Amino acid sequence: MAFSTLQPNLEYFDVAGVGYIAYASYLRMKVVLSDPICHPQHAEAMLDAFVRRFPNALFAQVTKSVVDILHRKHGYYGTQLGSEAKIPLSDWNLRGRKKQIIRTGVNQAKAQGVAIREGPFDERAREVSESWIKTRKCKSNEIRFLVRPMLMDYQEGTRHFYAYQDDGIVGFIFFDPIYRHGKVVAYVPNISRSCTSFKQGLWYPIMVHAMDVFKAEGIEYVDLGLTPLKLADELEHQESKLLRLVQKQIYTWGNSLYNFKGLEFAKSRFQGHVMKTYCCHRRRLPGLSILAMFRLTRLI
Repeated sequence: MAFSTLQPNLEYFDVAGVGYIAYASYLRMKVVLSDPICHPQHAEAMLDAFVRRFPNALFAQVTKSVVDILHRKHGYYGTQLGSEAKIPLSDWNLRGRKKQIIRTGVNQAKAQGVAIREGPFDERAREVSESWIKTRKCKSNEIRFLVRPMLMDYQEGTRHFYAYQDDGIVGFIFFDPIYRHGKVVAYVPNISRSCTSFKQGLWYPIMVHAMDVFKAEGIEYVDLGLTPLKLADELEHQESKLLRLVQKQIYTWGNSLYNFKGLEFAKSRFQGHVMKTYCCHRRRLPGLSILAMFRLTRLI
């Protein structure tokens, strides 16, 4: 998430020498993206200062530690927004019934003569991306905010894996680095696209190839990133029952906006360790704030 906070058009609540909180504005509403980017010992003070300045802000894609602070000290609700899944690479393999679709995708790519290679940014990826976006539920714009855009000024440490067929690019995944104590320990596949003429599911074979490369390098894990509206059955005490009800309705009936169900299915095949991610909000049903988040994300 720290990497995604460097995308264009965000604002920053900056505390010199300590860290920052990234947020975006829609009309008069503020929507925060991720936990404060600072040492954990400073997070509570950063949140306190931010809430004093923007007492009605919505916090999106934050961890339980932020939820606990905002709920305890500022009366915020902390409702699950979705889930993330970590895949440890030390014991990663393609065995298992649920991974059959991954194996099928890998075999189909080989049969179609698809070659997967890592390389620097290839300008031809822009054409693939533009064609791919036109096939999505939201055809007019690239999704942003909750997912960083494909192109942004800061790209240090990113990895690019391409699928080639007859020397043309038919798909790609761009991975962002995850650091611990200044060392890369994981990657997240933040940007993925595939050619509109290739229907066999290139995400699986590119992911498998990249994960094998990372595993050989000693990388600890791959984080699959946000799966929006993949919610646990149990309700935590600080969650809004009303918002959870609305979320379930959006998941059930909102596939015309975004392919919630398809994304959940694709990521679930990797059998990762699932973790919750949250949004924090003042009102039991933060309608205008959720609208602001959707507008910033370009879903509507």
